[in-house]
Amino acid sequence: MRIKRAIAVVSVGFVAVGMLAACGSDTAAGNSEGTYSLYIGQPENPLVPGNTTESEGNQVLKALFTPLVNYNDDTNDVEYTGVAESVESEDQVNWTIKLKSGWTFHDGTPVTAKSYVDAWNYTALSTNAYGASYFFENVNGYDDLQAAEGGEPAATTMSGLEAVDDTTISVQLKEPFAIYPITLGYSAFMPLPEAFFSDPEGFGRRPIGNGPFKADEDFVDGQGFTVTKYEDYAGENAAKSDGVQFKVYTELATGYTDVQAGGLDVMLDLPPDAFATARDQFGDRYVERPRPDITSLSFPTYDPRFSDPRVREAFSMAIDRGAITKAIFTDTRTPAKSFGSPVVEGYRADACGAKCELNVEQANKLLDEAGFDRSQPIDLWFNAGAGHDPWMTAVGNQIRTNLGIEYMLRGDLQFAQYLPLQDAKGMTGPFRFAWIMDYPSLYNFLAPIYSTSALPPAGSNNTFYSNPEFDAALSAGNNADSLEAATVEYQKAEDILFRDMPSAPLFYGLNQAVYSDRVTNVNIDAFGDIVVEDVTVN
Repeated sequence: MRIKRAIAVVSVGFVAVGMLAACGSDTAAGNSEGTYSLYIGQPENPLVPGNTTESEGNQVLKALFTPLVNYNDDTNDVEYTGVAESVESEDQVNWTIKLKSGWTFHDGTPVTAKSYVDAWNYTALSTNAYGASYFFENVNGYDDLQAAEGGEPAATTMSGLEAVDDTTISVQLKEPFAIYPITLGYSAFMPLPEAFFSDPEGFGRRPIGNGPFKADEDFVDGQGFTVTKYEDYAGENAAKSDGVQFKVYTELATGYTDVQAGGLDVMLDLPPDAFATARDQFGDRYVERPRPDITSLSFPTYDPRFSDPRVREAFSMAIDRGAITKAIFTDTRTPAKSFGSPVVEGYRADACGAKCELNVEQANKLLDEAGFDRSQPIDLWFNAGAGHDPWMTAVGNQIRTNLGIEYMLRGDLQFAQYLPLQDAKGMTGPFRFAWIMDYPSLYNFLAPIYSTSALPPAGSNNTFYSNPEFDAALSAGNNADSLEAATVEYQKAEDILFRDMPSAPLFYGLNQAVYSDRVTNVNIDAFGDIVVEDVTVN
């Protein structure tokens, strides 16, 4: 899942930036005594699970929907504490998903197998252009739902999906997929009620889910909305508060000022000047957890200047990751030398090797061999309002010093504008790309970002990298007869990525949250989100 949440601290010697601009906000922390407020950025799209592939919208959907499966908070193992009773297969191609009975949507209609099959078909259909379409690419019949731009698909439903009865879903995949049950906790696999199909646009403003909270009002862009406790929730972890007010901010600094003043109850991640003081200032009202993510400097492989792997490797070797994580982030980030997160199965601490180490001599040699034109500056892209200016400036300064290339910062677009431009091949130079796991597997850090099937709009392959050898290695992992054997093949696919370097891994993050004295029991889950149903209003 593409994320916005990554922030930086200004450091003398690297950059100097002005104060972040403030914006107006409400002063009331909640709408009632039992309601608390939570910071989010503006979601990219309307709040439909199949088209929400970024962190801000996902935080909202976690309040409104409950997935098929959940994950152990410590081990990341699949737990059947969601809607699914079991997910079983004898050949890893034909899967049977059994649902628990008694689940309802917020409009009172039952959650059935058809609720999932209809939702998945709608998400997969290319004419709907949903960003999570790729997650159904391995289902038999998916290809029939894909059509060239302006064309009509051969079918509107996948032949590999069937609602056998109200509580049984039959899934036939194109090939074996050993980790299929692990994927089902992701939001793309959420159900949709009948009401969605009669008014998808209205649903996006006021979603009808099956989760611990329900939406009683429309989401307002730039402001947010309040969701309330769903009294008929069938899950194991019912909401401990009366509701959550999701408050949209464009600047981290403004949200932090509000939580300091009591005008905001919970804020996940901190603005640039808060790292050194937040622990002491908030004391027991400060919580942190390693973030299962990666931030990379990605390359527009469609741009002739960055189409040569030697150029991309040279830029990677011109960056001193350790210096940036220490001086800019005060060691709240860890240098990355893998495309995967340290928390997932298959992670290798030094998969990148020398290509992710500073080596100015070799970097310049590679640029010369590729005939790169150093006389023209490069654009460095990142989204505005999230404190990326300092570290992207540090990257630019290192490129200028180590490679003799001038740079221009392109950080004037808000997150909801930045992501569509990536999808439209709008990056005119290296760009900040961040990803947080959708489910705990190395595969999730490879396939949705770099496979050919994940090219926009079906997925999040914003580098537009495509290599049949890489795709074949992923397929070999999917065909493996065990999770362990699959992981070995996924690691081979990762090695191909390091050969081609469509992105340069930079660092892994740390989630940090602070909260007001109005609330307690504020927890960060394994995916880096606030567990909204756990929060208790004092």
